Amino acid sequence: MLIIPAIDIKDGHCVRLEQGDMQRATVFSDNAGETARRWKELGATRLHVVDLNGAFAGKPKNEAAIKEIIEAMGDVPVQLGGGIRDLATIERYLDDGVAFIVIGTAAVKTPGFLHEACDAFPGHIIVALDAKDGKVATDGWSKLTGHDVIDLAKRFQDYGVEAVLYTDIGRDGMMTGVNIEATVKLAQALTIPVIASGGLNNLDDVKRLIAVEDEGIMGVITGRAIYEGTLDFAEARALAEKAAA
Repeated sequence: MLIIPAIDIKDGHCVRLEQGDMQRATVFSDNAGETARRWKELGATRLHVVDLNGAFAGKPKNEAAIKEIIEAMGDVPVQLGGGIRDLATIERYLDDGVAFIVIGTAAVKTPGFLHEACDAFPGHIIVALDAKDGKVATDGWSKLTGHDVIDLAKRFQDYGVEAVLYTDIGRDGMMTGVNIEATVKLAQALTIPVIASGGLNNLDDVKRLIAVEDEGIMGVITGRAIYEGTLDFAEARALAEKAAA
């Protein structure tokens, strides 16, 4: 089970949002590169990065900070999302050293783009599905669609995505615990792995996820919990490694 630290970038700063609300942002650091280096030193084997301004603008907005992060992480894979809407942007980020591109809103609104991305950059595309009560949301979670999350995930699996990043948006940034039941239900319906996200709070949450890892859950993203100290990242990573041994 990968324990994946998250760095969300807003106006060049490392922040965490509550339920995707740009007005409810807590700044944790002004130095993206230093923050990334900290997680690498603590043993992170993957890093999750979101260009929040990009997600809302529909185009990259924090490329300088992202380059700092890539440089700091060295050979540790970085997965990046936020504002990625065309193949040229994907190619540029991959050339910069990003390992995986996370496509969310664009995948739901223009599935043809996701399909093209999977064909053009096989092995590098992760689809992010943000859902509430089983229905997919888009545009920074501001719009709830009628799409069933499992149905959509199955379609995108057929396109050739590497994994599905699943977020319960009712819990993200609220530290109320991961929606294990919904995450397992999705993982059981797919043959590709699921990365859990949204609400991770403490070591008990990590233990609960490890217990269902065999259902197809390859990792979990953690943000606010590791910045506010309710979860010790090194302890969580050690626990996951022990379970895998």
